[in-house]
Amino acid sequence: MADPKGFLNHGREVARTRPVEERVKDWNEVYVPGSLLPIISKQASRCMDCGIPFCHNGCPLGNLIPEWNDYAYREDWSAALERLHATNNFPEFTGRLCPAPCESACVLGINQPAVTIKNVEVSIIDKAWDSGDVAPQAPERLSGKTVAVIGSGPAGLAAAQQLTRAGHTVAVYERADRIGGLLRYGIPEFKMEKRHINRRIEQMRAEGTRFRTGIEIGRDMKATDLRKRYDAVVIAAGSTVSRDLPVPGRELNGIHFAMEYLPLANKVQEGDYVTPPITAEGKHVVVIGGGDTGADCVGTAHRQGAASVTQLEIMPQPGEERNPGQPWPTFPMLYKVTSAHEEGGERMYSVSTTHFEGDEDGNVQWLHLVEVEFVDGKLNQKPGTERKIPAQLVTLAMGFTGIDQENGMVSQFGLDLDERGNVARDGDFQTSVPGVFVAGDAGRGQSLIVWAIAEGRSAARGVDRFLTGASGLPAPIRPTDRALAV
Repeated sequence: MADPKGFLNHGREVARTRPVEERVKDWNEVYVPGSLLPIISKQASRCMDCGIPFCHNGCPLGNLIPEWNDYAYREDWSAALERLHATNNFPEFTGRLCPAPCESACVLGINQPAVTIKNVEVSIIDKAWDSGDVAPQAPERLSGKTVAVIGSGPAGLAAAQQLTRAGHTVAVYERADRIGGLLRYGIPEFKMEKRHINRRIEQMRAEGTRFRTGIEIGRDMKATDLRKRYDAVVIAAGSTVSRDLPVPGRELNGIHFAMEYLPLANKVQEGDYVTPPITAEGKHVVVIGGGDTGADCVGTAHRQGAASVTQLEIMPQPGEERNPGQPWPTFPMLYKVTSAHEEGGERMYSVSTTHFEGDEDGNVQWLHLVEVEFVDGKLNQKPGTERKIPAQLVTLAMGFTGIDQENGMVSQFGLDLDERGNVARDGDFQTSVPGVFVAGDAGRGQSLIVWAIAEGRSAARGVDRFLTGASGLPAPIRPTDRALAV
């Protein structure tokens, strides 16, 4: 245990953010650089090293949280890094982007603010990168087996790195022009600067992983040809079909899926554009969807100079305390103010869009909505609450419905789907086609980055067993696992 009285002597402190008026003028991460390290030892000392560490169960990766908290408290950064990497390939990603279900399961959180697990995690890995302690781990020998990984998001990268380190020759296929999947083009720069992805890719290249960009399996290359070329295939293509809003006026100009809007802003930061083809500058922006992707659209619109930003959510506003149906240590639905919401805009709950109204040129100008309520489990509109709000740019951030079946990959492989439309798999993450495995959102459905990494690591073990008959790779989860975070 780091400090037996740590949780009594120190309150919870989290990473400080830069002033709103400063950060909305740039695309750098919102946090004050270097503000975490001076407080991390104190925060790590609050960990009670519980006899039953529920934080382990709350984390799909099974992170060894009490162990690296203890090392961080003692400022043994090398040991902390080793314990961190033992279960997580990319803690700099999860430390910035994960909603931290581990903190919801923290025993201290029963009656006090939980340990700042996420902040300790990111401090350990950032210090390691700054100190040059993160080195490539090339395999001692090669197996002679080859593996193709389809998709370069967190699940694909985790699977590829694990398999490369196991001695297999791995090639990652990505349909976009850069590696990273949603990490690259779905997550705004102000939440995670892309330098963090770039240096991991360089580490993986040095270990032997190969990357192929601009190739969409199913269109640019037939899935059957890929299967013939490699001894095994891992599908980590994500859940990329955006949920649509089929209401009158949907066809108007200025209404876009979030994943049409966000990547263009990131491409500006990559130097591909000076001004994005879709911009919020000077416009009244409405974001439909109250989740993290919606918040990303809100923050992006602020930085592009929107005239106003309104975020709509069909569900009621969550409470600030756990409700009885979500007791500790489950992951509760709580009212959350992200950095994007701190920057301004309006949030509206319990409303539903009825239709859009445009001008004579076919551009959206107004969004018509109505208040709604749930009665006996049924969603009803409240009479007399109809109104309209200005909307010159609308982004649909309502989640995703499954893997893309339009490009032919699913049919060319001949994959079976489950009842939710995801790729079906067995206990080793193998699909109905021998030698073809699936990891991440493509098999699980839309989920968290920490689940994606856990699935990538587990699928890698399944592939390794398929190729060699046994595997020493860890398997954090099974396809049927449901952590307390769900």
